[in-house]
Amino acid sequence: MQFYLTPRRPRGAVPLTPLTKAELAPWLGAQPARIAAWVGAAGFTAGAGATCPIPDEAGGLGRVLIGLPEGDGDGPWPYGGLPMALPAGAVYWLDAALPRDAATQAALGWALGAYGFDRYRKKERALARLVWPKGADRAAVERAARATYLVRDLINTPAQDMGPAEVAGAARRLARQYTARLSVVVGEALARRNYPAIHAVGRASARAPRLIDLRWGARGPRIALVGKGVCFDTGGLDLKSAAGMKLMKKDMGGAAHVLALAGMIMAARLPVRLRVLIPAVENSVAGNALRPLDVIATRKGLSVEVGNTDAEGRLVLADALAEADREDPALILDFATLTGAARVALGTELPAMFCNHDSTAKALLAHGRAAHDPLWRMPLHAPYRPLLDSKVADLNNISGGAYGGAIMAALFLAEFVRASTPWVHCDIMGWNVRARPGRPEGGEAMGLRAAYGLIEALTTRAGRGRRP
Repeated sequence: MQFYLTPRRPRGAVPLTPLTKAELAPWLGAQPARIAAWVGAAGFTAGAGATCPIPDEAGGLGRVLIGLPEGDGDGPWPYGGLPMALPAGAVYWLDAALPRDAATQAALGWALGAYGFDRYRKKERALARLVWPKGADRAAVERAARATYLVRDLINTPAQDMGPAEVAGAARRLARQYTARLSVVVGEALARRNYPAIHAVGRASARAPRLIDLRWGARGPRIALVGKGVCFDTGGLDLKSAAGMKLMKKDMGGAAHVLALAGMIMAARLPVRLRVLIPAVENSVAGNALRPLDVIATRKGLSVEVGNTDAEGRLVLADALAEADREDPALILDFATLTGAARVALGTELPAMFCNHDSTAKALLAHGRAAHDPLWRMPLHAPYRPLLDSKVADLNNISGGAYGGAIMAALFLAEFVRASTPWVHCDIMGWNVRARPGRPEGGEAMGLRAAYGLIEALTTRAGRGRRP
């Protein structure tokens, strides 16, 4: 993948000049009068995301001005719209000396803006290319862009072509690429090998449920990534409405995230003992489907009364989290498109994050800010835990009330991780409901770069002999 970034500047490449509003006037003051007149006539004020093509003396494209936000800026996004907005066929180069981080962010924005999902149709048009900005961390850009493309591709693929077997296939390709070990427990073997909740949720589908288990690395702290892989969610017998079901191909977005994050970790060869667990199922309607008020077993030994079959994601995650916790990892990180309540609280573009260790939560939020990949911490409010009590089982999978749904889901998951294990739960949308520069409508990676930063820092601390 080149991401429409090229290593050499050809003859005739067009310079791109990034400017904030404060920088515009001094820059114009150093230019010929014709350029200042042109920029003024064009009404360009260097607003964030704005562009101003400037002709050369022969009437061709001589330069393009780019408006940047003030201060720390907006990371990669001011550059995200350029591959599609600028005239195709030309190669562009940044004529400003950018700090390493800013150059890296510019290249990443360009790469992410070049994404298009074209599996089912021809690419609409050629895109503009950018010469790699001087000083950019090329390896970091390629890792992040490749991972984001993978998340978007997996989520955007319709459920007809992205069932449990296909998610396992994506994991298999990743395992082959990085010489990782992969095992998959399928169908009735889930019940025999004590993954009863995964089996119970997925048994009604014609496509067998499975637990995907990828391992890589032989030294360093143990890191467990768990991703919700519900490849399509009808709601089960508590059937969703047509509107509620429409986007449920994205319900395996958590699986897409942990596969992509694993790819970043393995590409960087971080010194970790990595384990990725993905319960991949379809929540379907059939004669053997899970029923409301059924009581099911879990891998941890807790019994769960099914208050709602549409709260299935937390059930399959329960078995996977219990298995991840069994090996005493330094960190468990799960991603899941889990609750609409998180979207009500924070909207679709800001992922909710829950964590049982304050220092881990603080570090993850800091890495999110640094990577321009924000999350928002929500409380694991222990006084709400009795709302999950059941009269016939150890706990219920819902509270029975209408409030605090994201918190209740996180409290349910917390039952399957020991309090001593640092654990992060990311409740994500996994989908852009509106198009923005570099972020087209459709499947989206959220919290991915923040999570990578946390894990990279954890390995650095471990390498210095400090406790992860």
